[in-house]
Amino acid sequence: MKKKECPSCAMEVDVKTRTCPICGYEFTTSSSSLRWVALLLALLFIIYIIISIF
Repeated sequence: MKKKECPSCAMEVDVKTRTCPICGYEFTTSSSSLRWVALLLALLFIIYIIISIF
């Protein structure tokens, strides 16, 4: 069983746990689509800067 550490109380909990059973910390879930949107925006920004330089 995979474990992760609670950033609030440093307790080892199951990876699938959404709330720490000790301190009640709520783990956030990051979706992969959000990462792709952020990457796309970063690339567009870089392209914009390159175009504006020339």
